[in-house]
This record gives sequence, C-alpha cells and structure tokens, in this order.
Amino acid sequence: MGEQKGKPLDFETIVRRVMANDRRYAPEAYVFLNEALRFTQAHLGKDPTSDVAAERHVSGQELGEGIRRLAEEEFGWLTPMVFRGWGVRGTEDFGEMVFNLVEAGGMLKTSRDTRADFAGGFDFDEAFRRTVTL
Repeated sequence: MGEQKGKPLDFETIVRRVMANDRRYAPEAYVFLNEALRFTQAHLGKDPTSDVAAERHVSGQELGEGIRRLAEEEFGWLTPMVFRGWGVRGTEDFGEMVFNLVEAGGMLKTSRDTRADFAGGFDFDEAFRRTVTL
C-alpha cells in the first residue's frame, strides 16, 4: 500500500485520492476491484502480505478471471448492470482502475504490467448471461 509520512494509507483514503483525479468509476468499483484482487490471490495461493513481489503478484489476465469469478458469486446475472452502474463497461476499465490505484499508492505493479493486459478480457453480457425460467 501507499505511505504517507511513514504510515500506510487505508484503502478509503486511497480511493478518495483516486476520485479526486478521475471520477469515471464509482468508489464501489474500486472496493470490488480490491476484493477481487484478494480473492484472486487466495485462489492462486499467493500471499498478499509477502515482501516478495512474486509471492503476491497476479497478472492482469489472472485478475480479470478473478473479477469474473467473484462477480459471478456476488452478483450473478445482474453483474453487467452492476458494473455499468459503476461506470465499468469492459475489462479495459478495470485496467484503468488498477493503474489509477497504482498511481495513488494502493496497488503495486511490475515492469511487465500494462493496461493492455486487461484489453478484450471477456464480454460482460455474454459472461453473465443466464437463462431464466419461471
């Protein structure tokens, strides 16, 4: 996490910092993204508290899959509506959010991580389509 005069910043402060510079996405989208990162790390056996970057790092593609899986669990077929309500239209938006958090000190990246890692990940409507029968 980021630091301010030697103290770690809490996530709420980081999101406020991001929102001061970029209001495209709702704060809830950043909270969900942070939850998706933890969810992904847990599923991949990564240690988010490790000082060794390789032990906590997930790729953009891995995070994208974690976002999809967590959204499926939390919102199911309503996911596209929830995401649109947050201003998120595609996986590229999650990439923008990740880099907003990196710039605000809320996430770390490696030299290989780019916004393009999130391009064309999955179509929200297709990924969360369900046949509803009454």
